[in-house]
Order: sequence, then structure tokens, then C-alpha cells
Amino acid sequence: MTLPRPTRAELARAVARHRALLAGGLAAGAVASGLGLLAPEPVAGVLVLRASRDLVAGAPLGAADVAAARVPVAAVPAGALIDPDAVVGRLLSGPVRAGELLTDVRLAGASLLRDDASGRVAVPVRLADAASAALLQAGDRIDVLAASTSAGTSAGQRDAVLVAQKAEVLAVPSSVGDTGEGALVLLSETPAVAARLAAAAVTSRHSFTLRARR
Repeated sequence: MTLPRPTRAELARAVARHRALLAGGLAAGAVASGLGLLAPEPVAGVLVLRASRDLVAGAPLGAADVAAARVPVAAVPAGALIDPDAVVGRLLSGPVRAGELLTDVRLAGASLLRDDASGRVAVPVRLADAASAALLQAGDRIDVLAASTSAGTSAGQRDAVLVAQKAEVLAVPSSVGDTGEGALVLLSETPAVAARLAAAAVTSRHSFTLRARR
């Protein structure tokens, strides 16, 4: 069976169609190539932790409080934190703004005690007035007073006694409720003063006076 030969007009239309398809393909390839040339190279960086919201001093970090951020190598601060598991549950030594990169100095704890000849230790102290503890921030300096609660102590002997001076506040509770048990704060002191604070806590209630920051 012999197929009919296409006419000249049909051949012309077929060539035109193929030319259109070929031109479209070449144009698309050119655009894709141009976009590839214009696209910037991915920026090399390091994944570090940042605060996902405003955080207060003394607050324990939760998983939702931190997020990963890719930062150029040159912009990574010293001591930048990178492992979420290593910071969850740790206390903040100061307030942090949302988006701020987290470093090791932002975490309260043993790292806040300078490794020097002073030999200071971290000592927990329960302040009788929980509401007053809410006024404190990590880094504050306070004088701690002890007032006796012994039943046999006469009214004239219940004057508060100074048991610590210029103690540095390392951490404060994230929230303070009036439970009648006061509020626990963490102070930096010498071993001798720490022993005096512990002894006073047996028969006395602690309060404080706040020193001005210099």
C-alpha cells in the first residue's frame, strides 16, 4: 500500500511547528541557564542556638526557648552554644532578647564561679519574703540579714544580724509564688560565709538589702 505524499503546504506547516517547539525549548534552556548563573552561592555558616523569645534571668531553659540559626563563621561569637540537649534545664545568668545568640556565659551555674584564688562556692539561700526575691537579677550584689525565729528569743534580741556582705546573685527563681516558704536564690560566697549562712538558716529567717550596681 502506497501512502500519499504530503503536499508542499503540509510540509511547510510541519517544519514551522518543529521550529516553534525547538525555539521554545532553546529559550527555556537559556532562561534556566541564566537563572543558575544569577543565583547566589549558598552561604557557608555554622548552626548555633538563639533565643526564640524574650527570656528572663534565672529562668530554666526549655526546648521551646531555643532555636537553631545558621550564622556566617566570622559572626559566630566565642562560646556559642550548639547543642540543645546541653542547655535545656540550665538557668540563665541574665535576661536574653528574642533572636539573641546564646553563649556559655549566659548560663548560670558552676561556670559563673571564677576559677581563681578566692575559692568561692555557690550557696543556696532561702529568702523569707518571696516577693522581694522577684526584685533580684543574676549579677546583683546583696547583703544578707538573719533574724532569729527561736521561741525563746526575747523581743529585744530579735534584731537582724548581718551574715553576708556583697554576695553575688548567681540565679533567681523563674517565678515566685507566695507559698509561705520564701524563695530560694543562689549566691556566690566564700566557704566561711557559706557556712555562716547555713548555720543562720537553722534558727533565723533571711532577708536582704540590695546594693547599687556600679
